Amino acid sequence: MATLPVRLDRSAPTPLPAQLAAQIRALIMSGALGRRDRVPSSRALAADLGVSRAVTEQGYEQLVAEGWLETRRGAGTFVASGGLPAGPAPRRRAAPDRERRLISLDAGTPWIDPGLGAGWRRAWREVSTTPPPRGYDDPRGLPELRAALAERLGRTRGLVVDPDEVVVTTGTGDGLRQLLRVLPAGAIGVEDPGYRSAVRTILDTGREVVDLPAAQALPSLAGLAGTYVTPAHQHPLGRVMPAAERLDLLAAARSAGAVVIEDDYDSEFRYDVAPVPALASLDRDRVAYLGTAAKSVSPSLRLGWLVAPPALQEELNERRVLTHDGASWPAQRALVTLLRDGWVDRVVRAARRTYAERAPRVAAAMSPYAELAGPLAGMYSTWLLPEDQARAARAAASAAGFGVNLLSDYARSSGHTGLVIGFGGVTDAELDEALGVLTRALAAGAAGRGGPARPAPRG
Repeated sequence: MATLPVRLDRSAPTPLPAQLAAQIRALIMSGALGRRDRVPSSRALAADLGVSRAVTEQGYEQLVAEGWLETRRGAGTFVASGGLPAGPAPRRRAAPDRERRLISLDAGTPWIDPGLGAGWRRAWREVSTTPPPRGYDDPRGLPELRAALAERLGRTRGLVVDPDEVVVTTGTGDGLRQLLRVLPAGAIGVEDPGYRSAVRTILDTGREVVDLPAAQALPSLAGLAGTYVTPAHQHPLGRVMPAAERLDLLAAARSAGAVVIEDDYDSEFRYDVAPVPALASLDRDRVAYLGTAAKSVSPSLRLGWLVAPPALQEELNERRVLTHDGASWPAQRALVTLLRDGWVDRVVRAARRTYAERAPRVAAAMSPYAELAGPLAGMYSTWLLPEDQARAARAAASAAGFGVNLLSDYARSSGHTGLVIGFGGVTDAELDEALGVLTRALAAGAAGRGGPARPAPRG
């Protein structure tokens, strides 16, 4: 019975018995000590390590209590449990995927004017000096935040609501999950192509997703519990739902007993006309409204808001009480200050100006090679192209260090193909460089075919 390969460090903050137990435990886990192996007596091990016997006795007692060692009267102390089963040799960790290091031209990252950083810092200083609630606060959200959001919805979206009707969420996905919990059983219609995260959220709740055409009037909603739409700026085609189609959708929802879930993710960023009023302003009883701070404040703030139809509000709030589905208090408190001080309004105005300048530059670069899918608005534009041309352009962008999304990644059964080019989360220089890479790739492809790129057919 050899001496155990154990070393104890008297200068370490961990007590010596705990050090001993940890090292013997590791020897058993690694297989260096096998099941039924005898370990030295506490007296012998103490002499080998130059410590008191009390140290080794306490270490052994801990391992016996955990089931790693067992004592046999008159025979000694033995390993009671073997190590982990042998598995494949550990693989060296691969270098991070280059795709993760790309400068992303995604459709969801906003432009936040760096010159407005002082207001952001002031909000968090105020959070640091405000005492938090003693316990769980109102699961609907801070009353002062709900009041500020209700005021803003009425002023900017034409949606007149009482603060008690507003529920603060941890983002659009959270608001959608909250609604799905209280909707009757049934499938959910989703625009195709459409918001990928919404599709995943619906599927994760066990509901079926029914594809609905995004570029035309929605058909009957019979058999659906609800339908998820982005009427102010269809994601990702950019189409604005016309007034007649809005009325038809509401009539179809009333006829089917379905709820229309309106994701109003970036309606404030129209720069051709005034923002289109919220669909929920036309029918509070049939439309559930989802808003987010991700596009106007920061995606990482993880805050959104939900205005559910009156018939669903009581059950929704009761569930939140039981599950403690409240948003982070510091984030809510910061947003109160950002709204109160007008910081959000200034950020939105600055971003709208930036998008209004960048969108025509993207259009000028892309229009010789692709067809614009919808009006210029928001922080991205979508361009229709055959899939092979879109993939070739994306590959060229990736090789140059830029990430661009394929339109086909948003489609499920519609067959739409092309590129979705975001211009909010990049600098002007990065945008110009990326556009140069894309257009050179598209021009080279056109030269190889003997003519300009042909846009993909719609739908």
